[in-house]
Amino acid sequence: MFNKYNVIVVGAGHAGCEAAAAAANLGSSTLLITMNMGVIAQMSCNPAIGGVAKGQIVREIDAMGGYTGIIADKSTIQFRMLNKSKGPAMWSPRTQNDRMRFAEEWRLQLEAIPNLDMWQDTVKEVIVENGTAKGVITSLGIRIEADAVILTNGTFLNGLIHIGDKKFGGGRTGEKSATGLTEQLVSLGFESGRMKTGTPPRIDGRSLNYALMEEQWGDEEKGRFSFTDVPLPTEQRCCWITYTNDKVHEILKTGFEKSPMFTGRIKGLGPRYCPSIEDKINRFAERDRHQIFVEPEGFQTVEIYVNGFSTSLPEDVQQKALRLIPGFENAKMYRPGYAIEYDYFPPMQLDLTLETLKVKNLFFAGQINGTTGYEEAGAQGFVAGVNAHQKINDLHELILKRSESYIGVLIDDLVTKGTEEPYRMFTSRAEHRLLLRQDNADIRLTPIAHKLGLVSDERLQKVQEKIDNSDKLVNYMKQAAVSPEEMNGILTRENSSPLNQKSKMFAVLTRPQINIQHIAEANADFDALLQQHDKETIEQAEIKVKYDSYFEKEIEIVNKMKKMEDKEINPNFDYSSLTSLSIEAREKLLKVKPRTLGQASRISGVSPSDISVLMVHMS
Repeated sequence: MFNKYNVIVVGAGHAGCEAAAAAANLGSSTLLITMNMGVIAQMSCNPAIGGVAKGQIVREIDAMGGYTGIIADKSTIQFRMLNKSKGPAMWSPRTQNDRMRFAEEWRLQLEAIPNLDMWQDTVKEVIVENGTAKGVITSLGIRIEADAVILTNGTFLNGLIHIGDKKFGGGRTGEKSATGLTEQLVSLGFESGRMKTGTPPRIDGRSLNYALMEEQWGDEEKGRFSFTDVPLPTEQRCCWITYTNDKVHEILKTGFEKSPMFTGRIKGLGPRYCPSIEDKINRFAERDRHQIFVEPEGFQTVEIYVNGFSTSLPEDVQQKALRLIPGFENAKMYRPGYAIEYDYFPPMQLDLTLETLKVKNLFFAGQINGTTGYEEAGAQGFVAGVNAHQKINDLHELILKRSESYIGVLIDDLVTKGTEEPYRMFTSRAEHRLLLRQDNADIRLTPIAHKLGLVSDERLQKVQEKIDNSDKLVNYMKQAAVSPEEMNGILTRENSSPLNQKSKMFAVLTRPQINIQHIAEANADFDALLQQHDKETIEQAEIKVKYDSYFEKEIEIVNKMKKMEDKEINPNFDYSSLTSLSIEAREKLLKVKPRTLGQASRISGVSPSDISVLMVHMS
């Protein structure tokens, strides 16, 4: 029935869509298998993309030719740049999205890729011959052969949904779980575990009193994720903020005796940084209220996502508690919140390419690796899709360094350190976050993607123009000066000390109170020069000026670490023969099989003295 494919991707969530698109765009004949073609790229939880560190990941995916940023832009109902009051390393784009339009745009995008086929079915088994993945077998008994297989099963592997003391199988509400795969992989020697996540109830927006809530509008000057010129929706929607209170908490506590979290029915660990409402009031008993974000699910629908109220308490308790929140007095529930347990595979069983160590040409991406979030999943899917294509064509693998991308930090953390709870990206996880900003993702990564063949010559040229033009602006500011007569009125207005003599624009711009538009306001020639450039080029120039000395120090640190990062270790290195290594180090090194000394140094349990032993032995 089926011809052999180069790559099969199992699961059409955010990881699966990026994986299938990347492999197909590189030239591999690709089959995307999903249990339900009606929910491709479903936003299973909140209808939003980006946020702190996550927004940086989306821009990185886009810079390399992935689609999450483009789809988010096409379906955005509100855009906000978070942390603008902080330095640019912390600026993080976030969109509120139309859930239905997001899924529709992803499907249309996938259907437009020539090398990509889709099939609705459930995969029961991976075909493994001589330690290599050779295809899959589906629930219909169909054998489909391939050169590589990518598993992106999300929360569907033996998924179990909990609402109060009720539980039933499912990958998400209204959809069945996937069985068989975990058991087969365990039989092949893989280690598996259980994790938990949850989602809040959905509400009929017509039943809410928004007058009792705080309005939250997006940025006046609407931004975007994609570095391309994808058209944006012309309108934005408002979100709202409200709060729980002591009465809400007391009602929620009445359901604790039936809470699957507190009765021990849920065994998997949940996300530390996105706790359920019952977990919040239990862990933070001293707080008399918690913030609730009231978020529209789309332009046309009245359905509302109650962000901050994730719960698995009985549905009647959920309803009673909700109606005590200001604005929710007459709230009508569309569907209750629930928790879901699912299987995952600890990611230390993977190579940095996301290929498994036990089975060749088998790749894992997304929540199967213990992560949480659409953005983290999409990044892994993209990397797995690229590397599956590269591997079967004997081409150079894609491994992004920690110093050049958040994606590199994410995958290195997973493969080197593992995770025992759902992994979420934060800016604090990146040692070099000043270099890994959202504004320069294209400068960092588009040249890499161009070499792979994922972005066009025109797009690379656009990046080069951005670099050249921002450098020209910086050099102009180093040469040109402003006088006290031009500048002092503005400096006084902005509470900055006045000039005593002419000063270079570069020096004036380094002042924290002054931005590049203040310089343009003072100097007509410079204002005319700025008019010739787009917003991103101007922003890039301003950041280069303000953080010039910090960048130099950061690059120096990266260069010092580079020696260890570039020192490769033979994958067949026999650590067990080095008795001078600690027993724990030998065990961890044999398990992870680090690519480089740098990666080895980040393994928990491997000490600096162990690294010294390795360095001596290798030299």
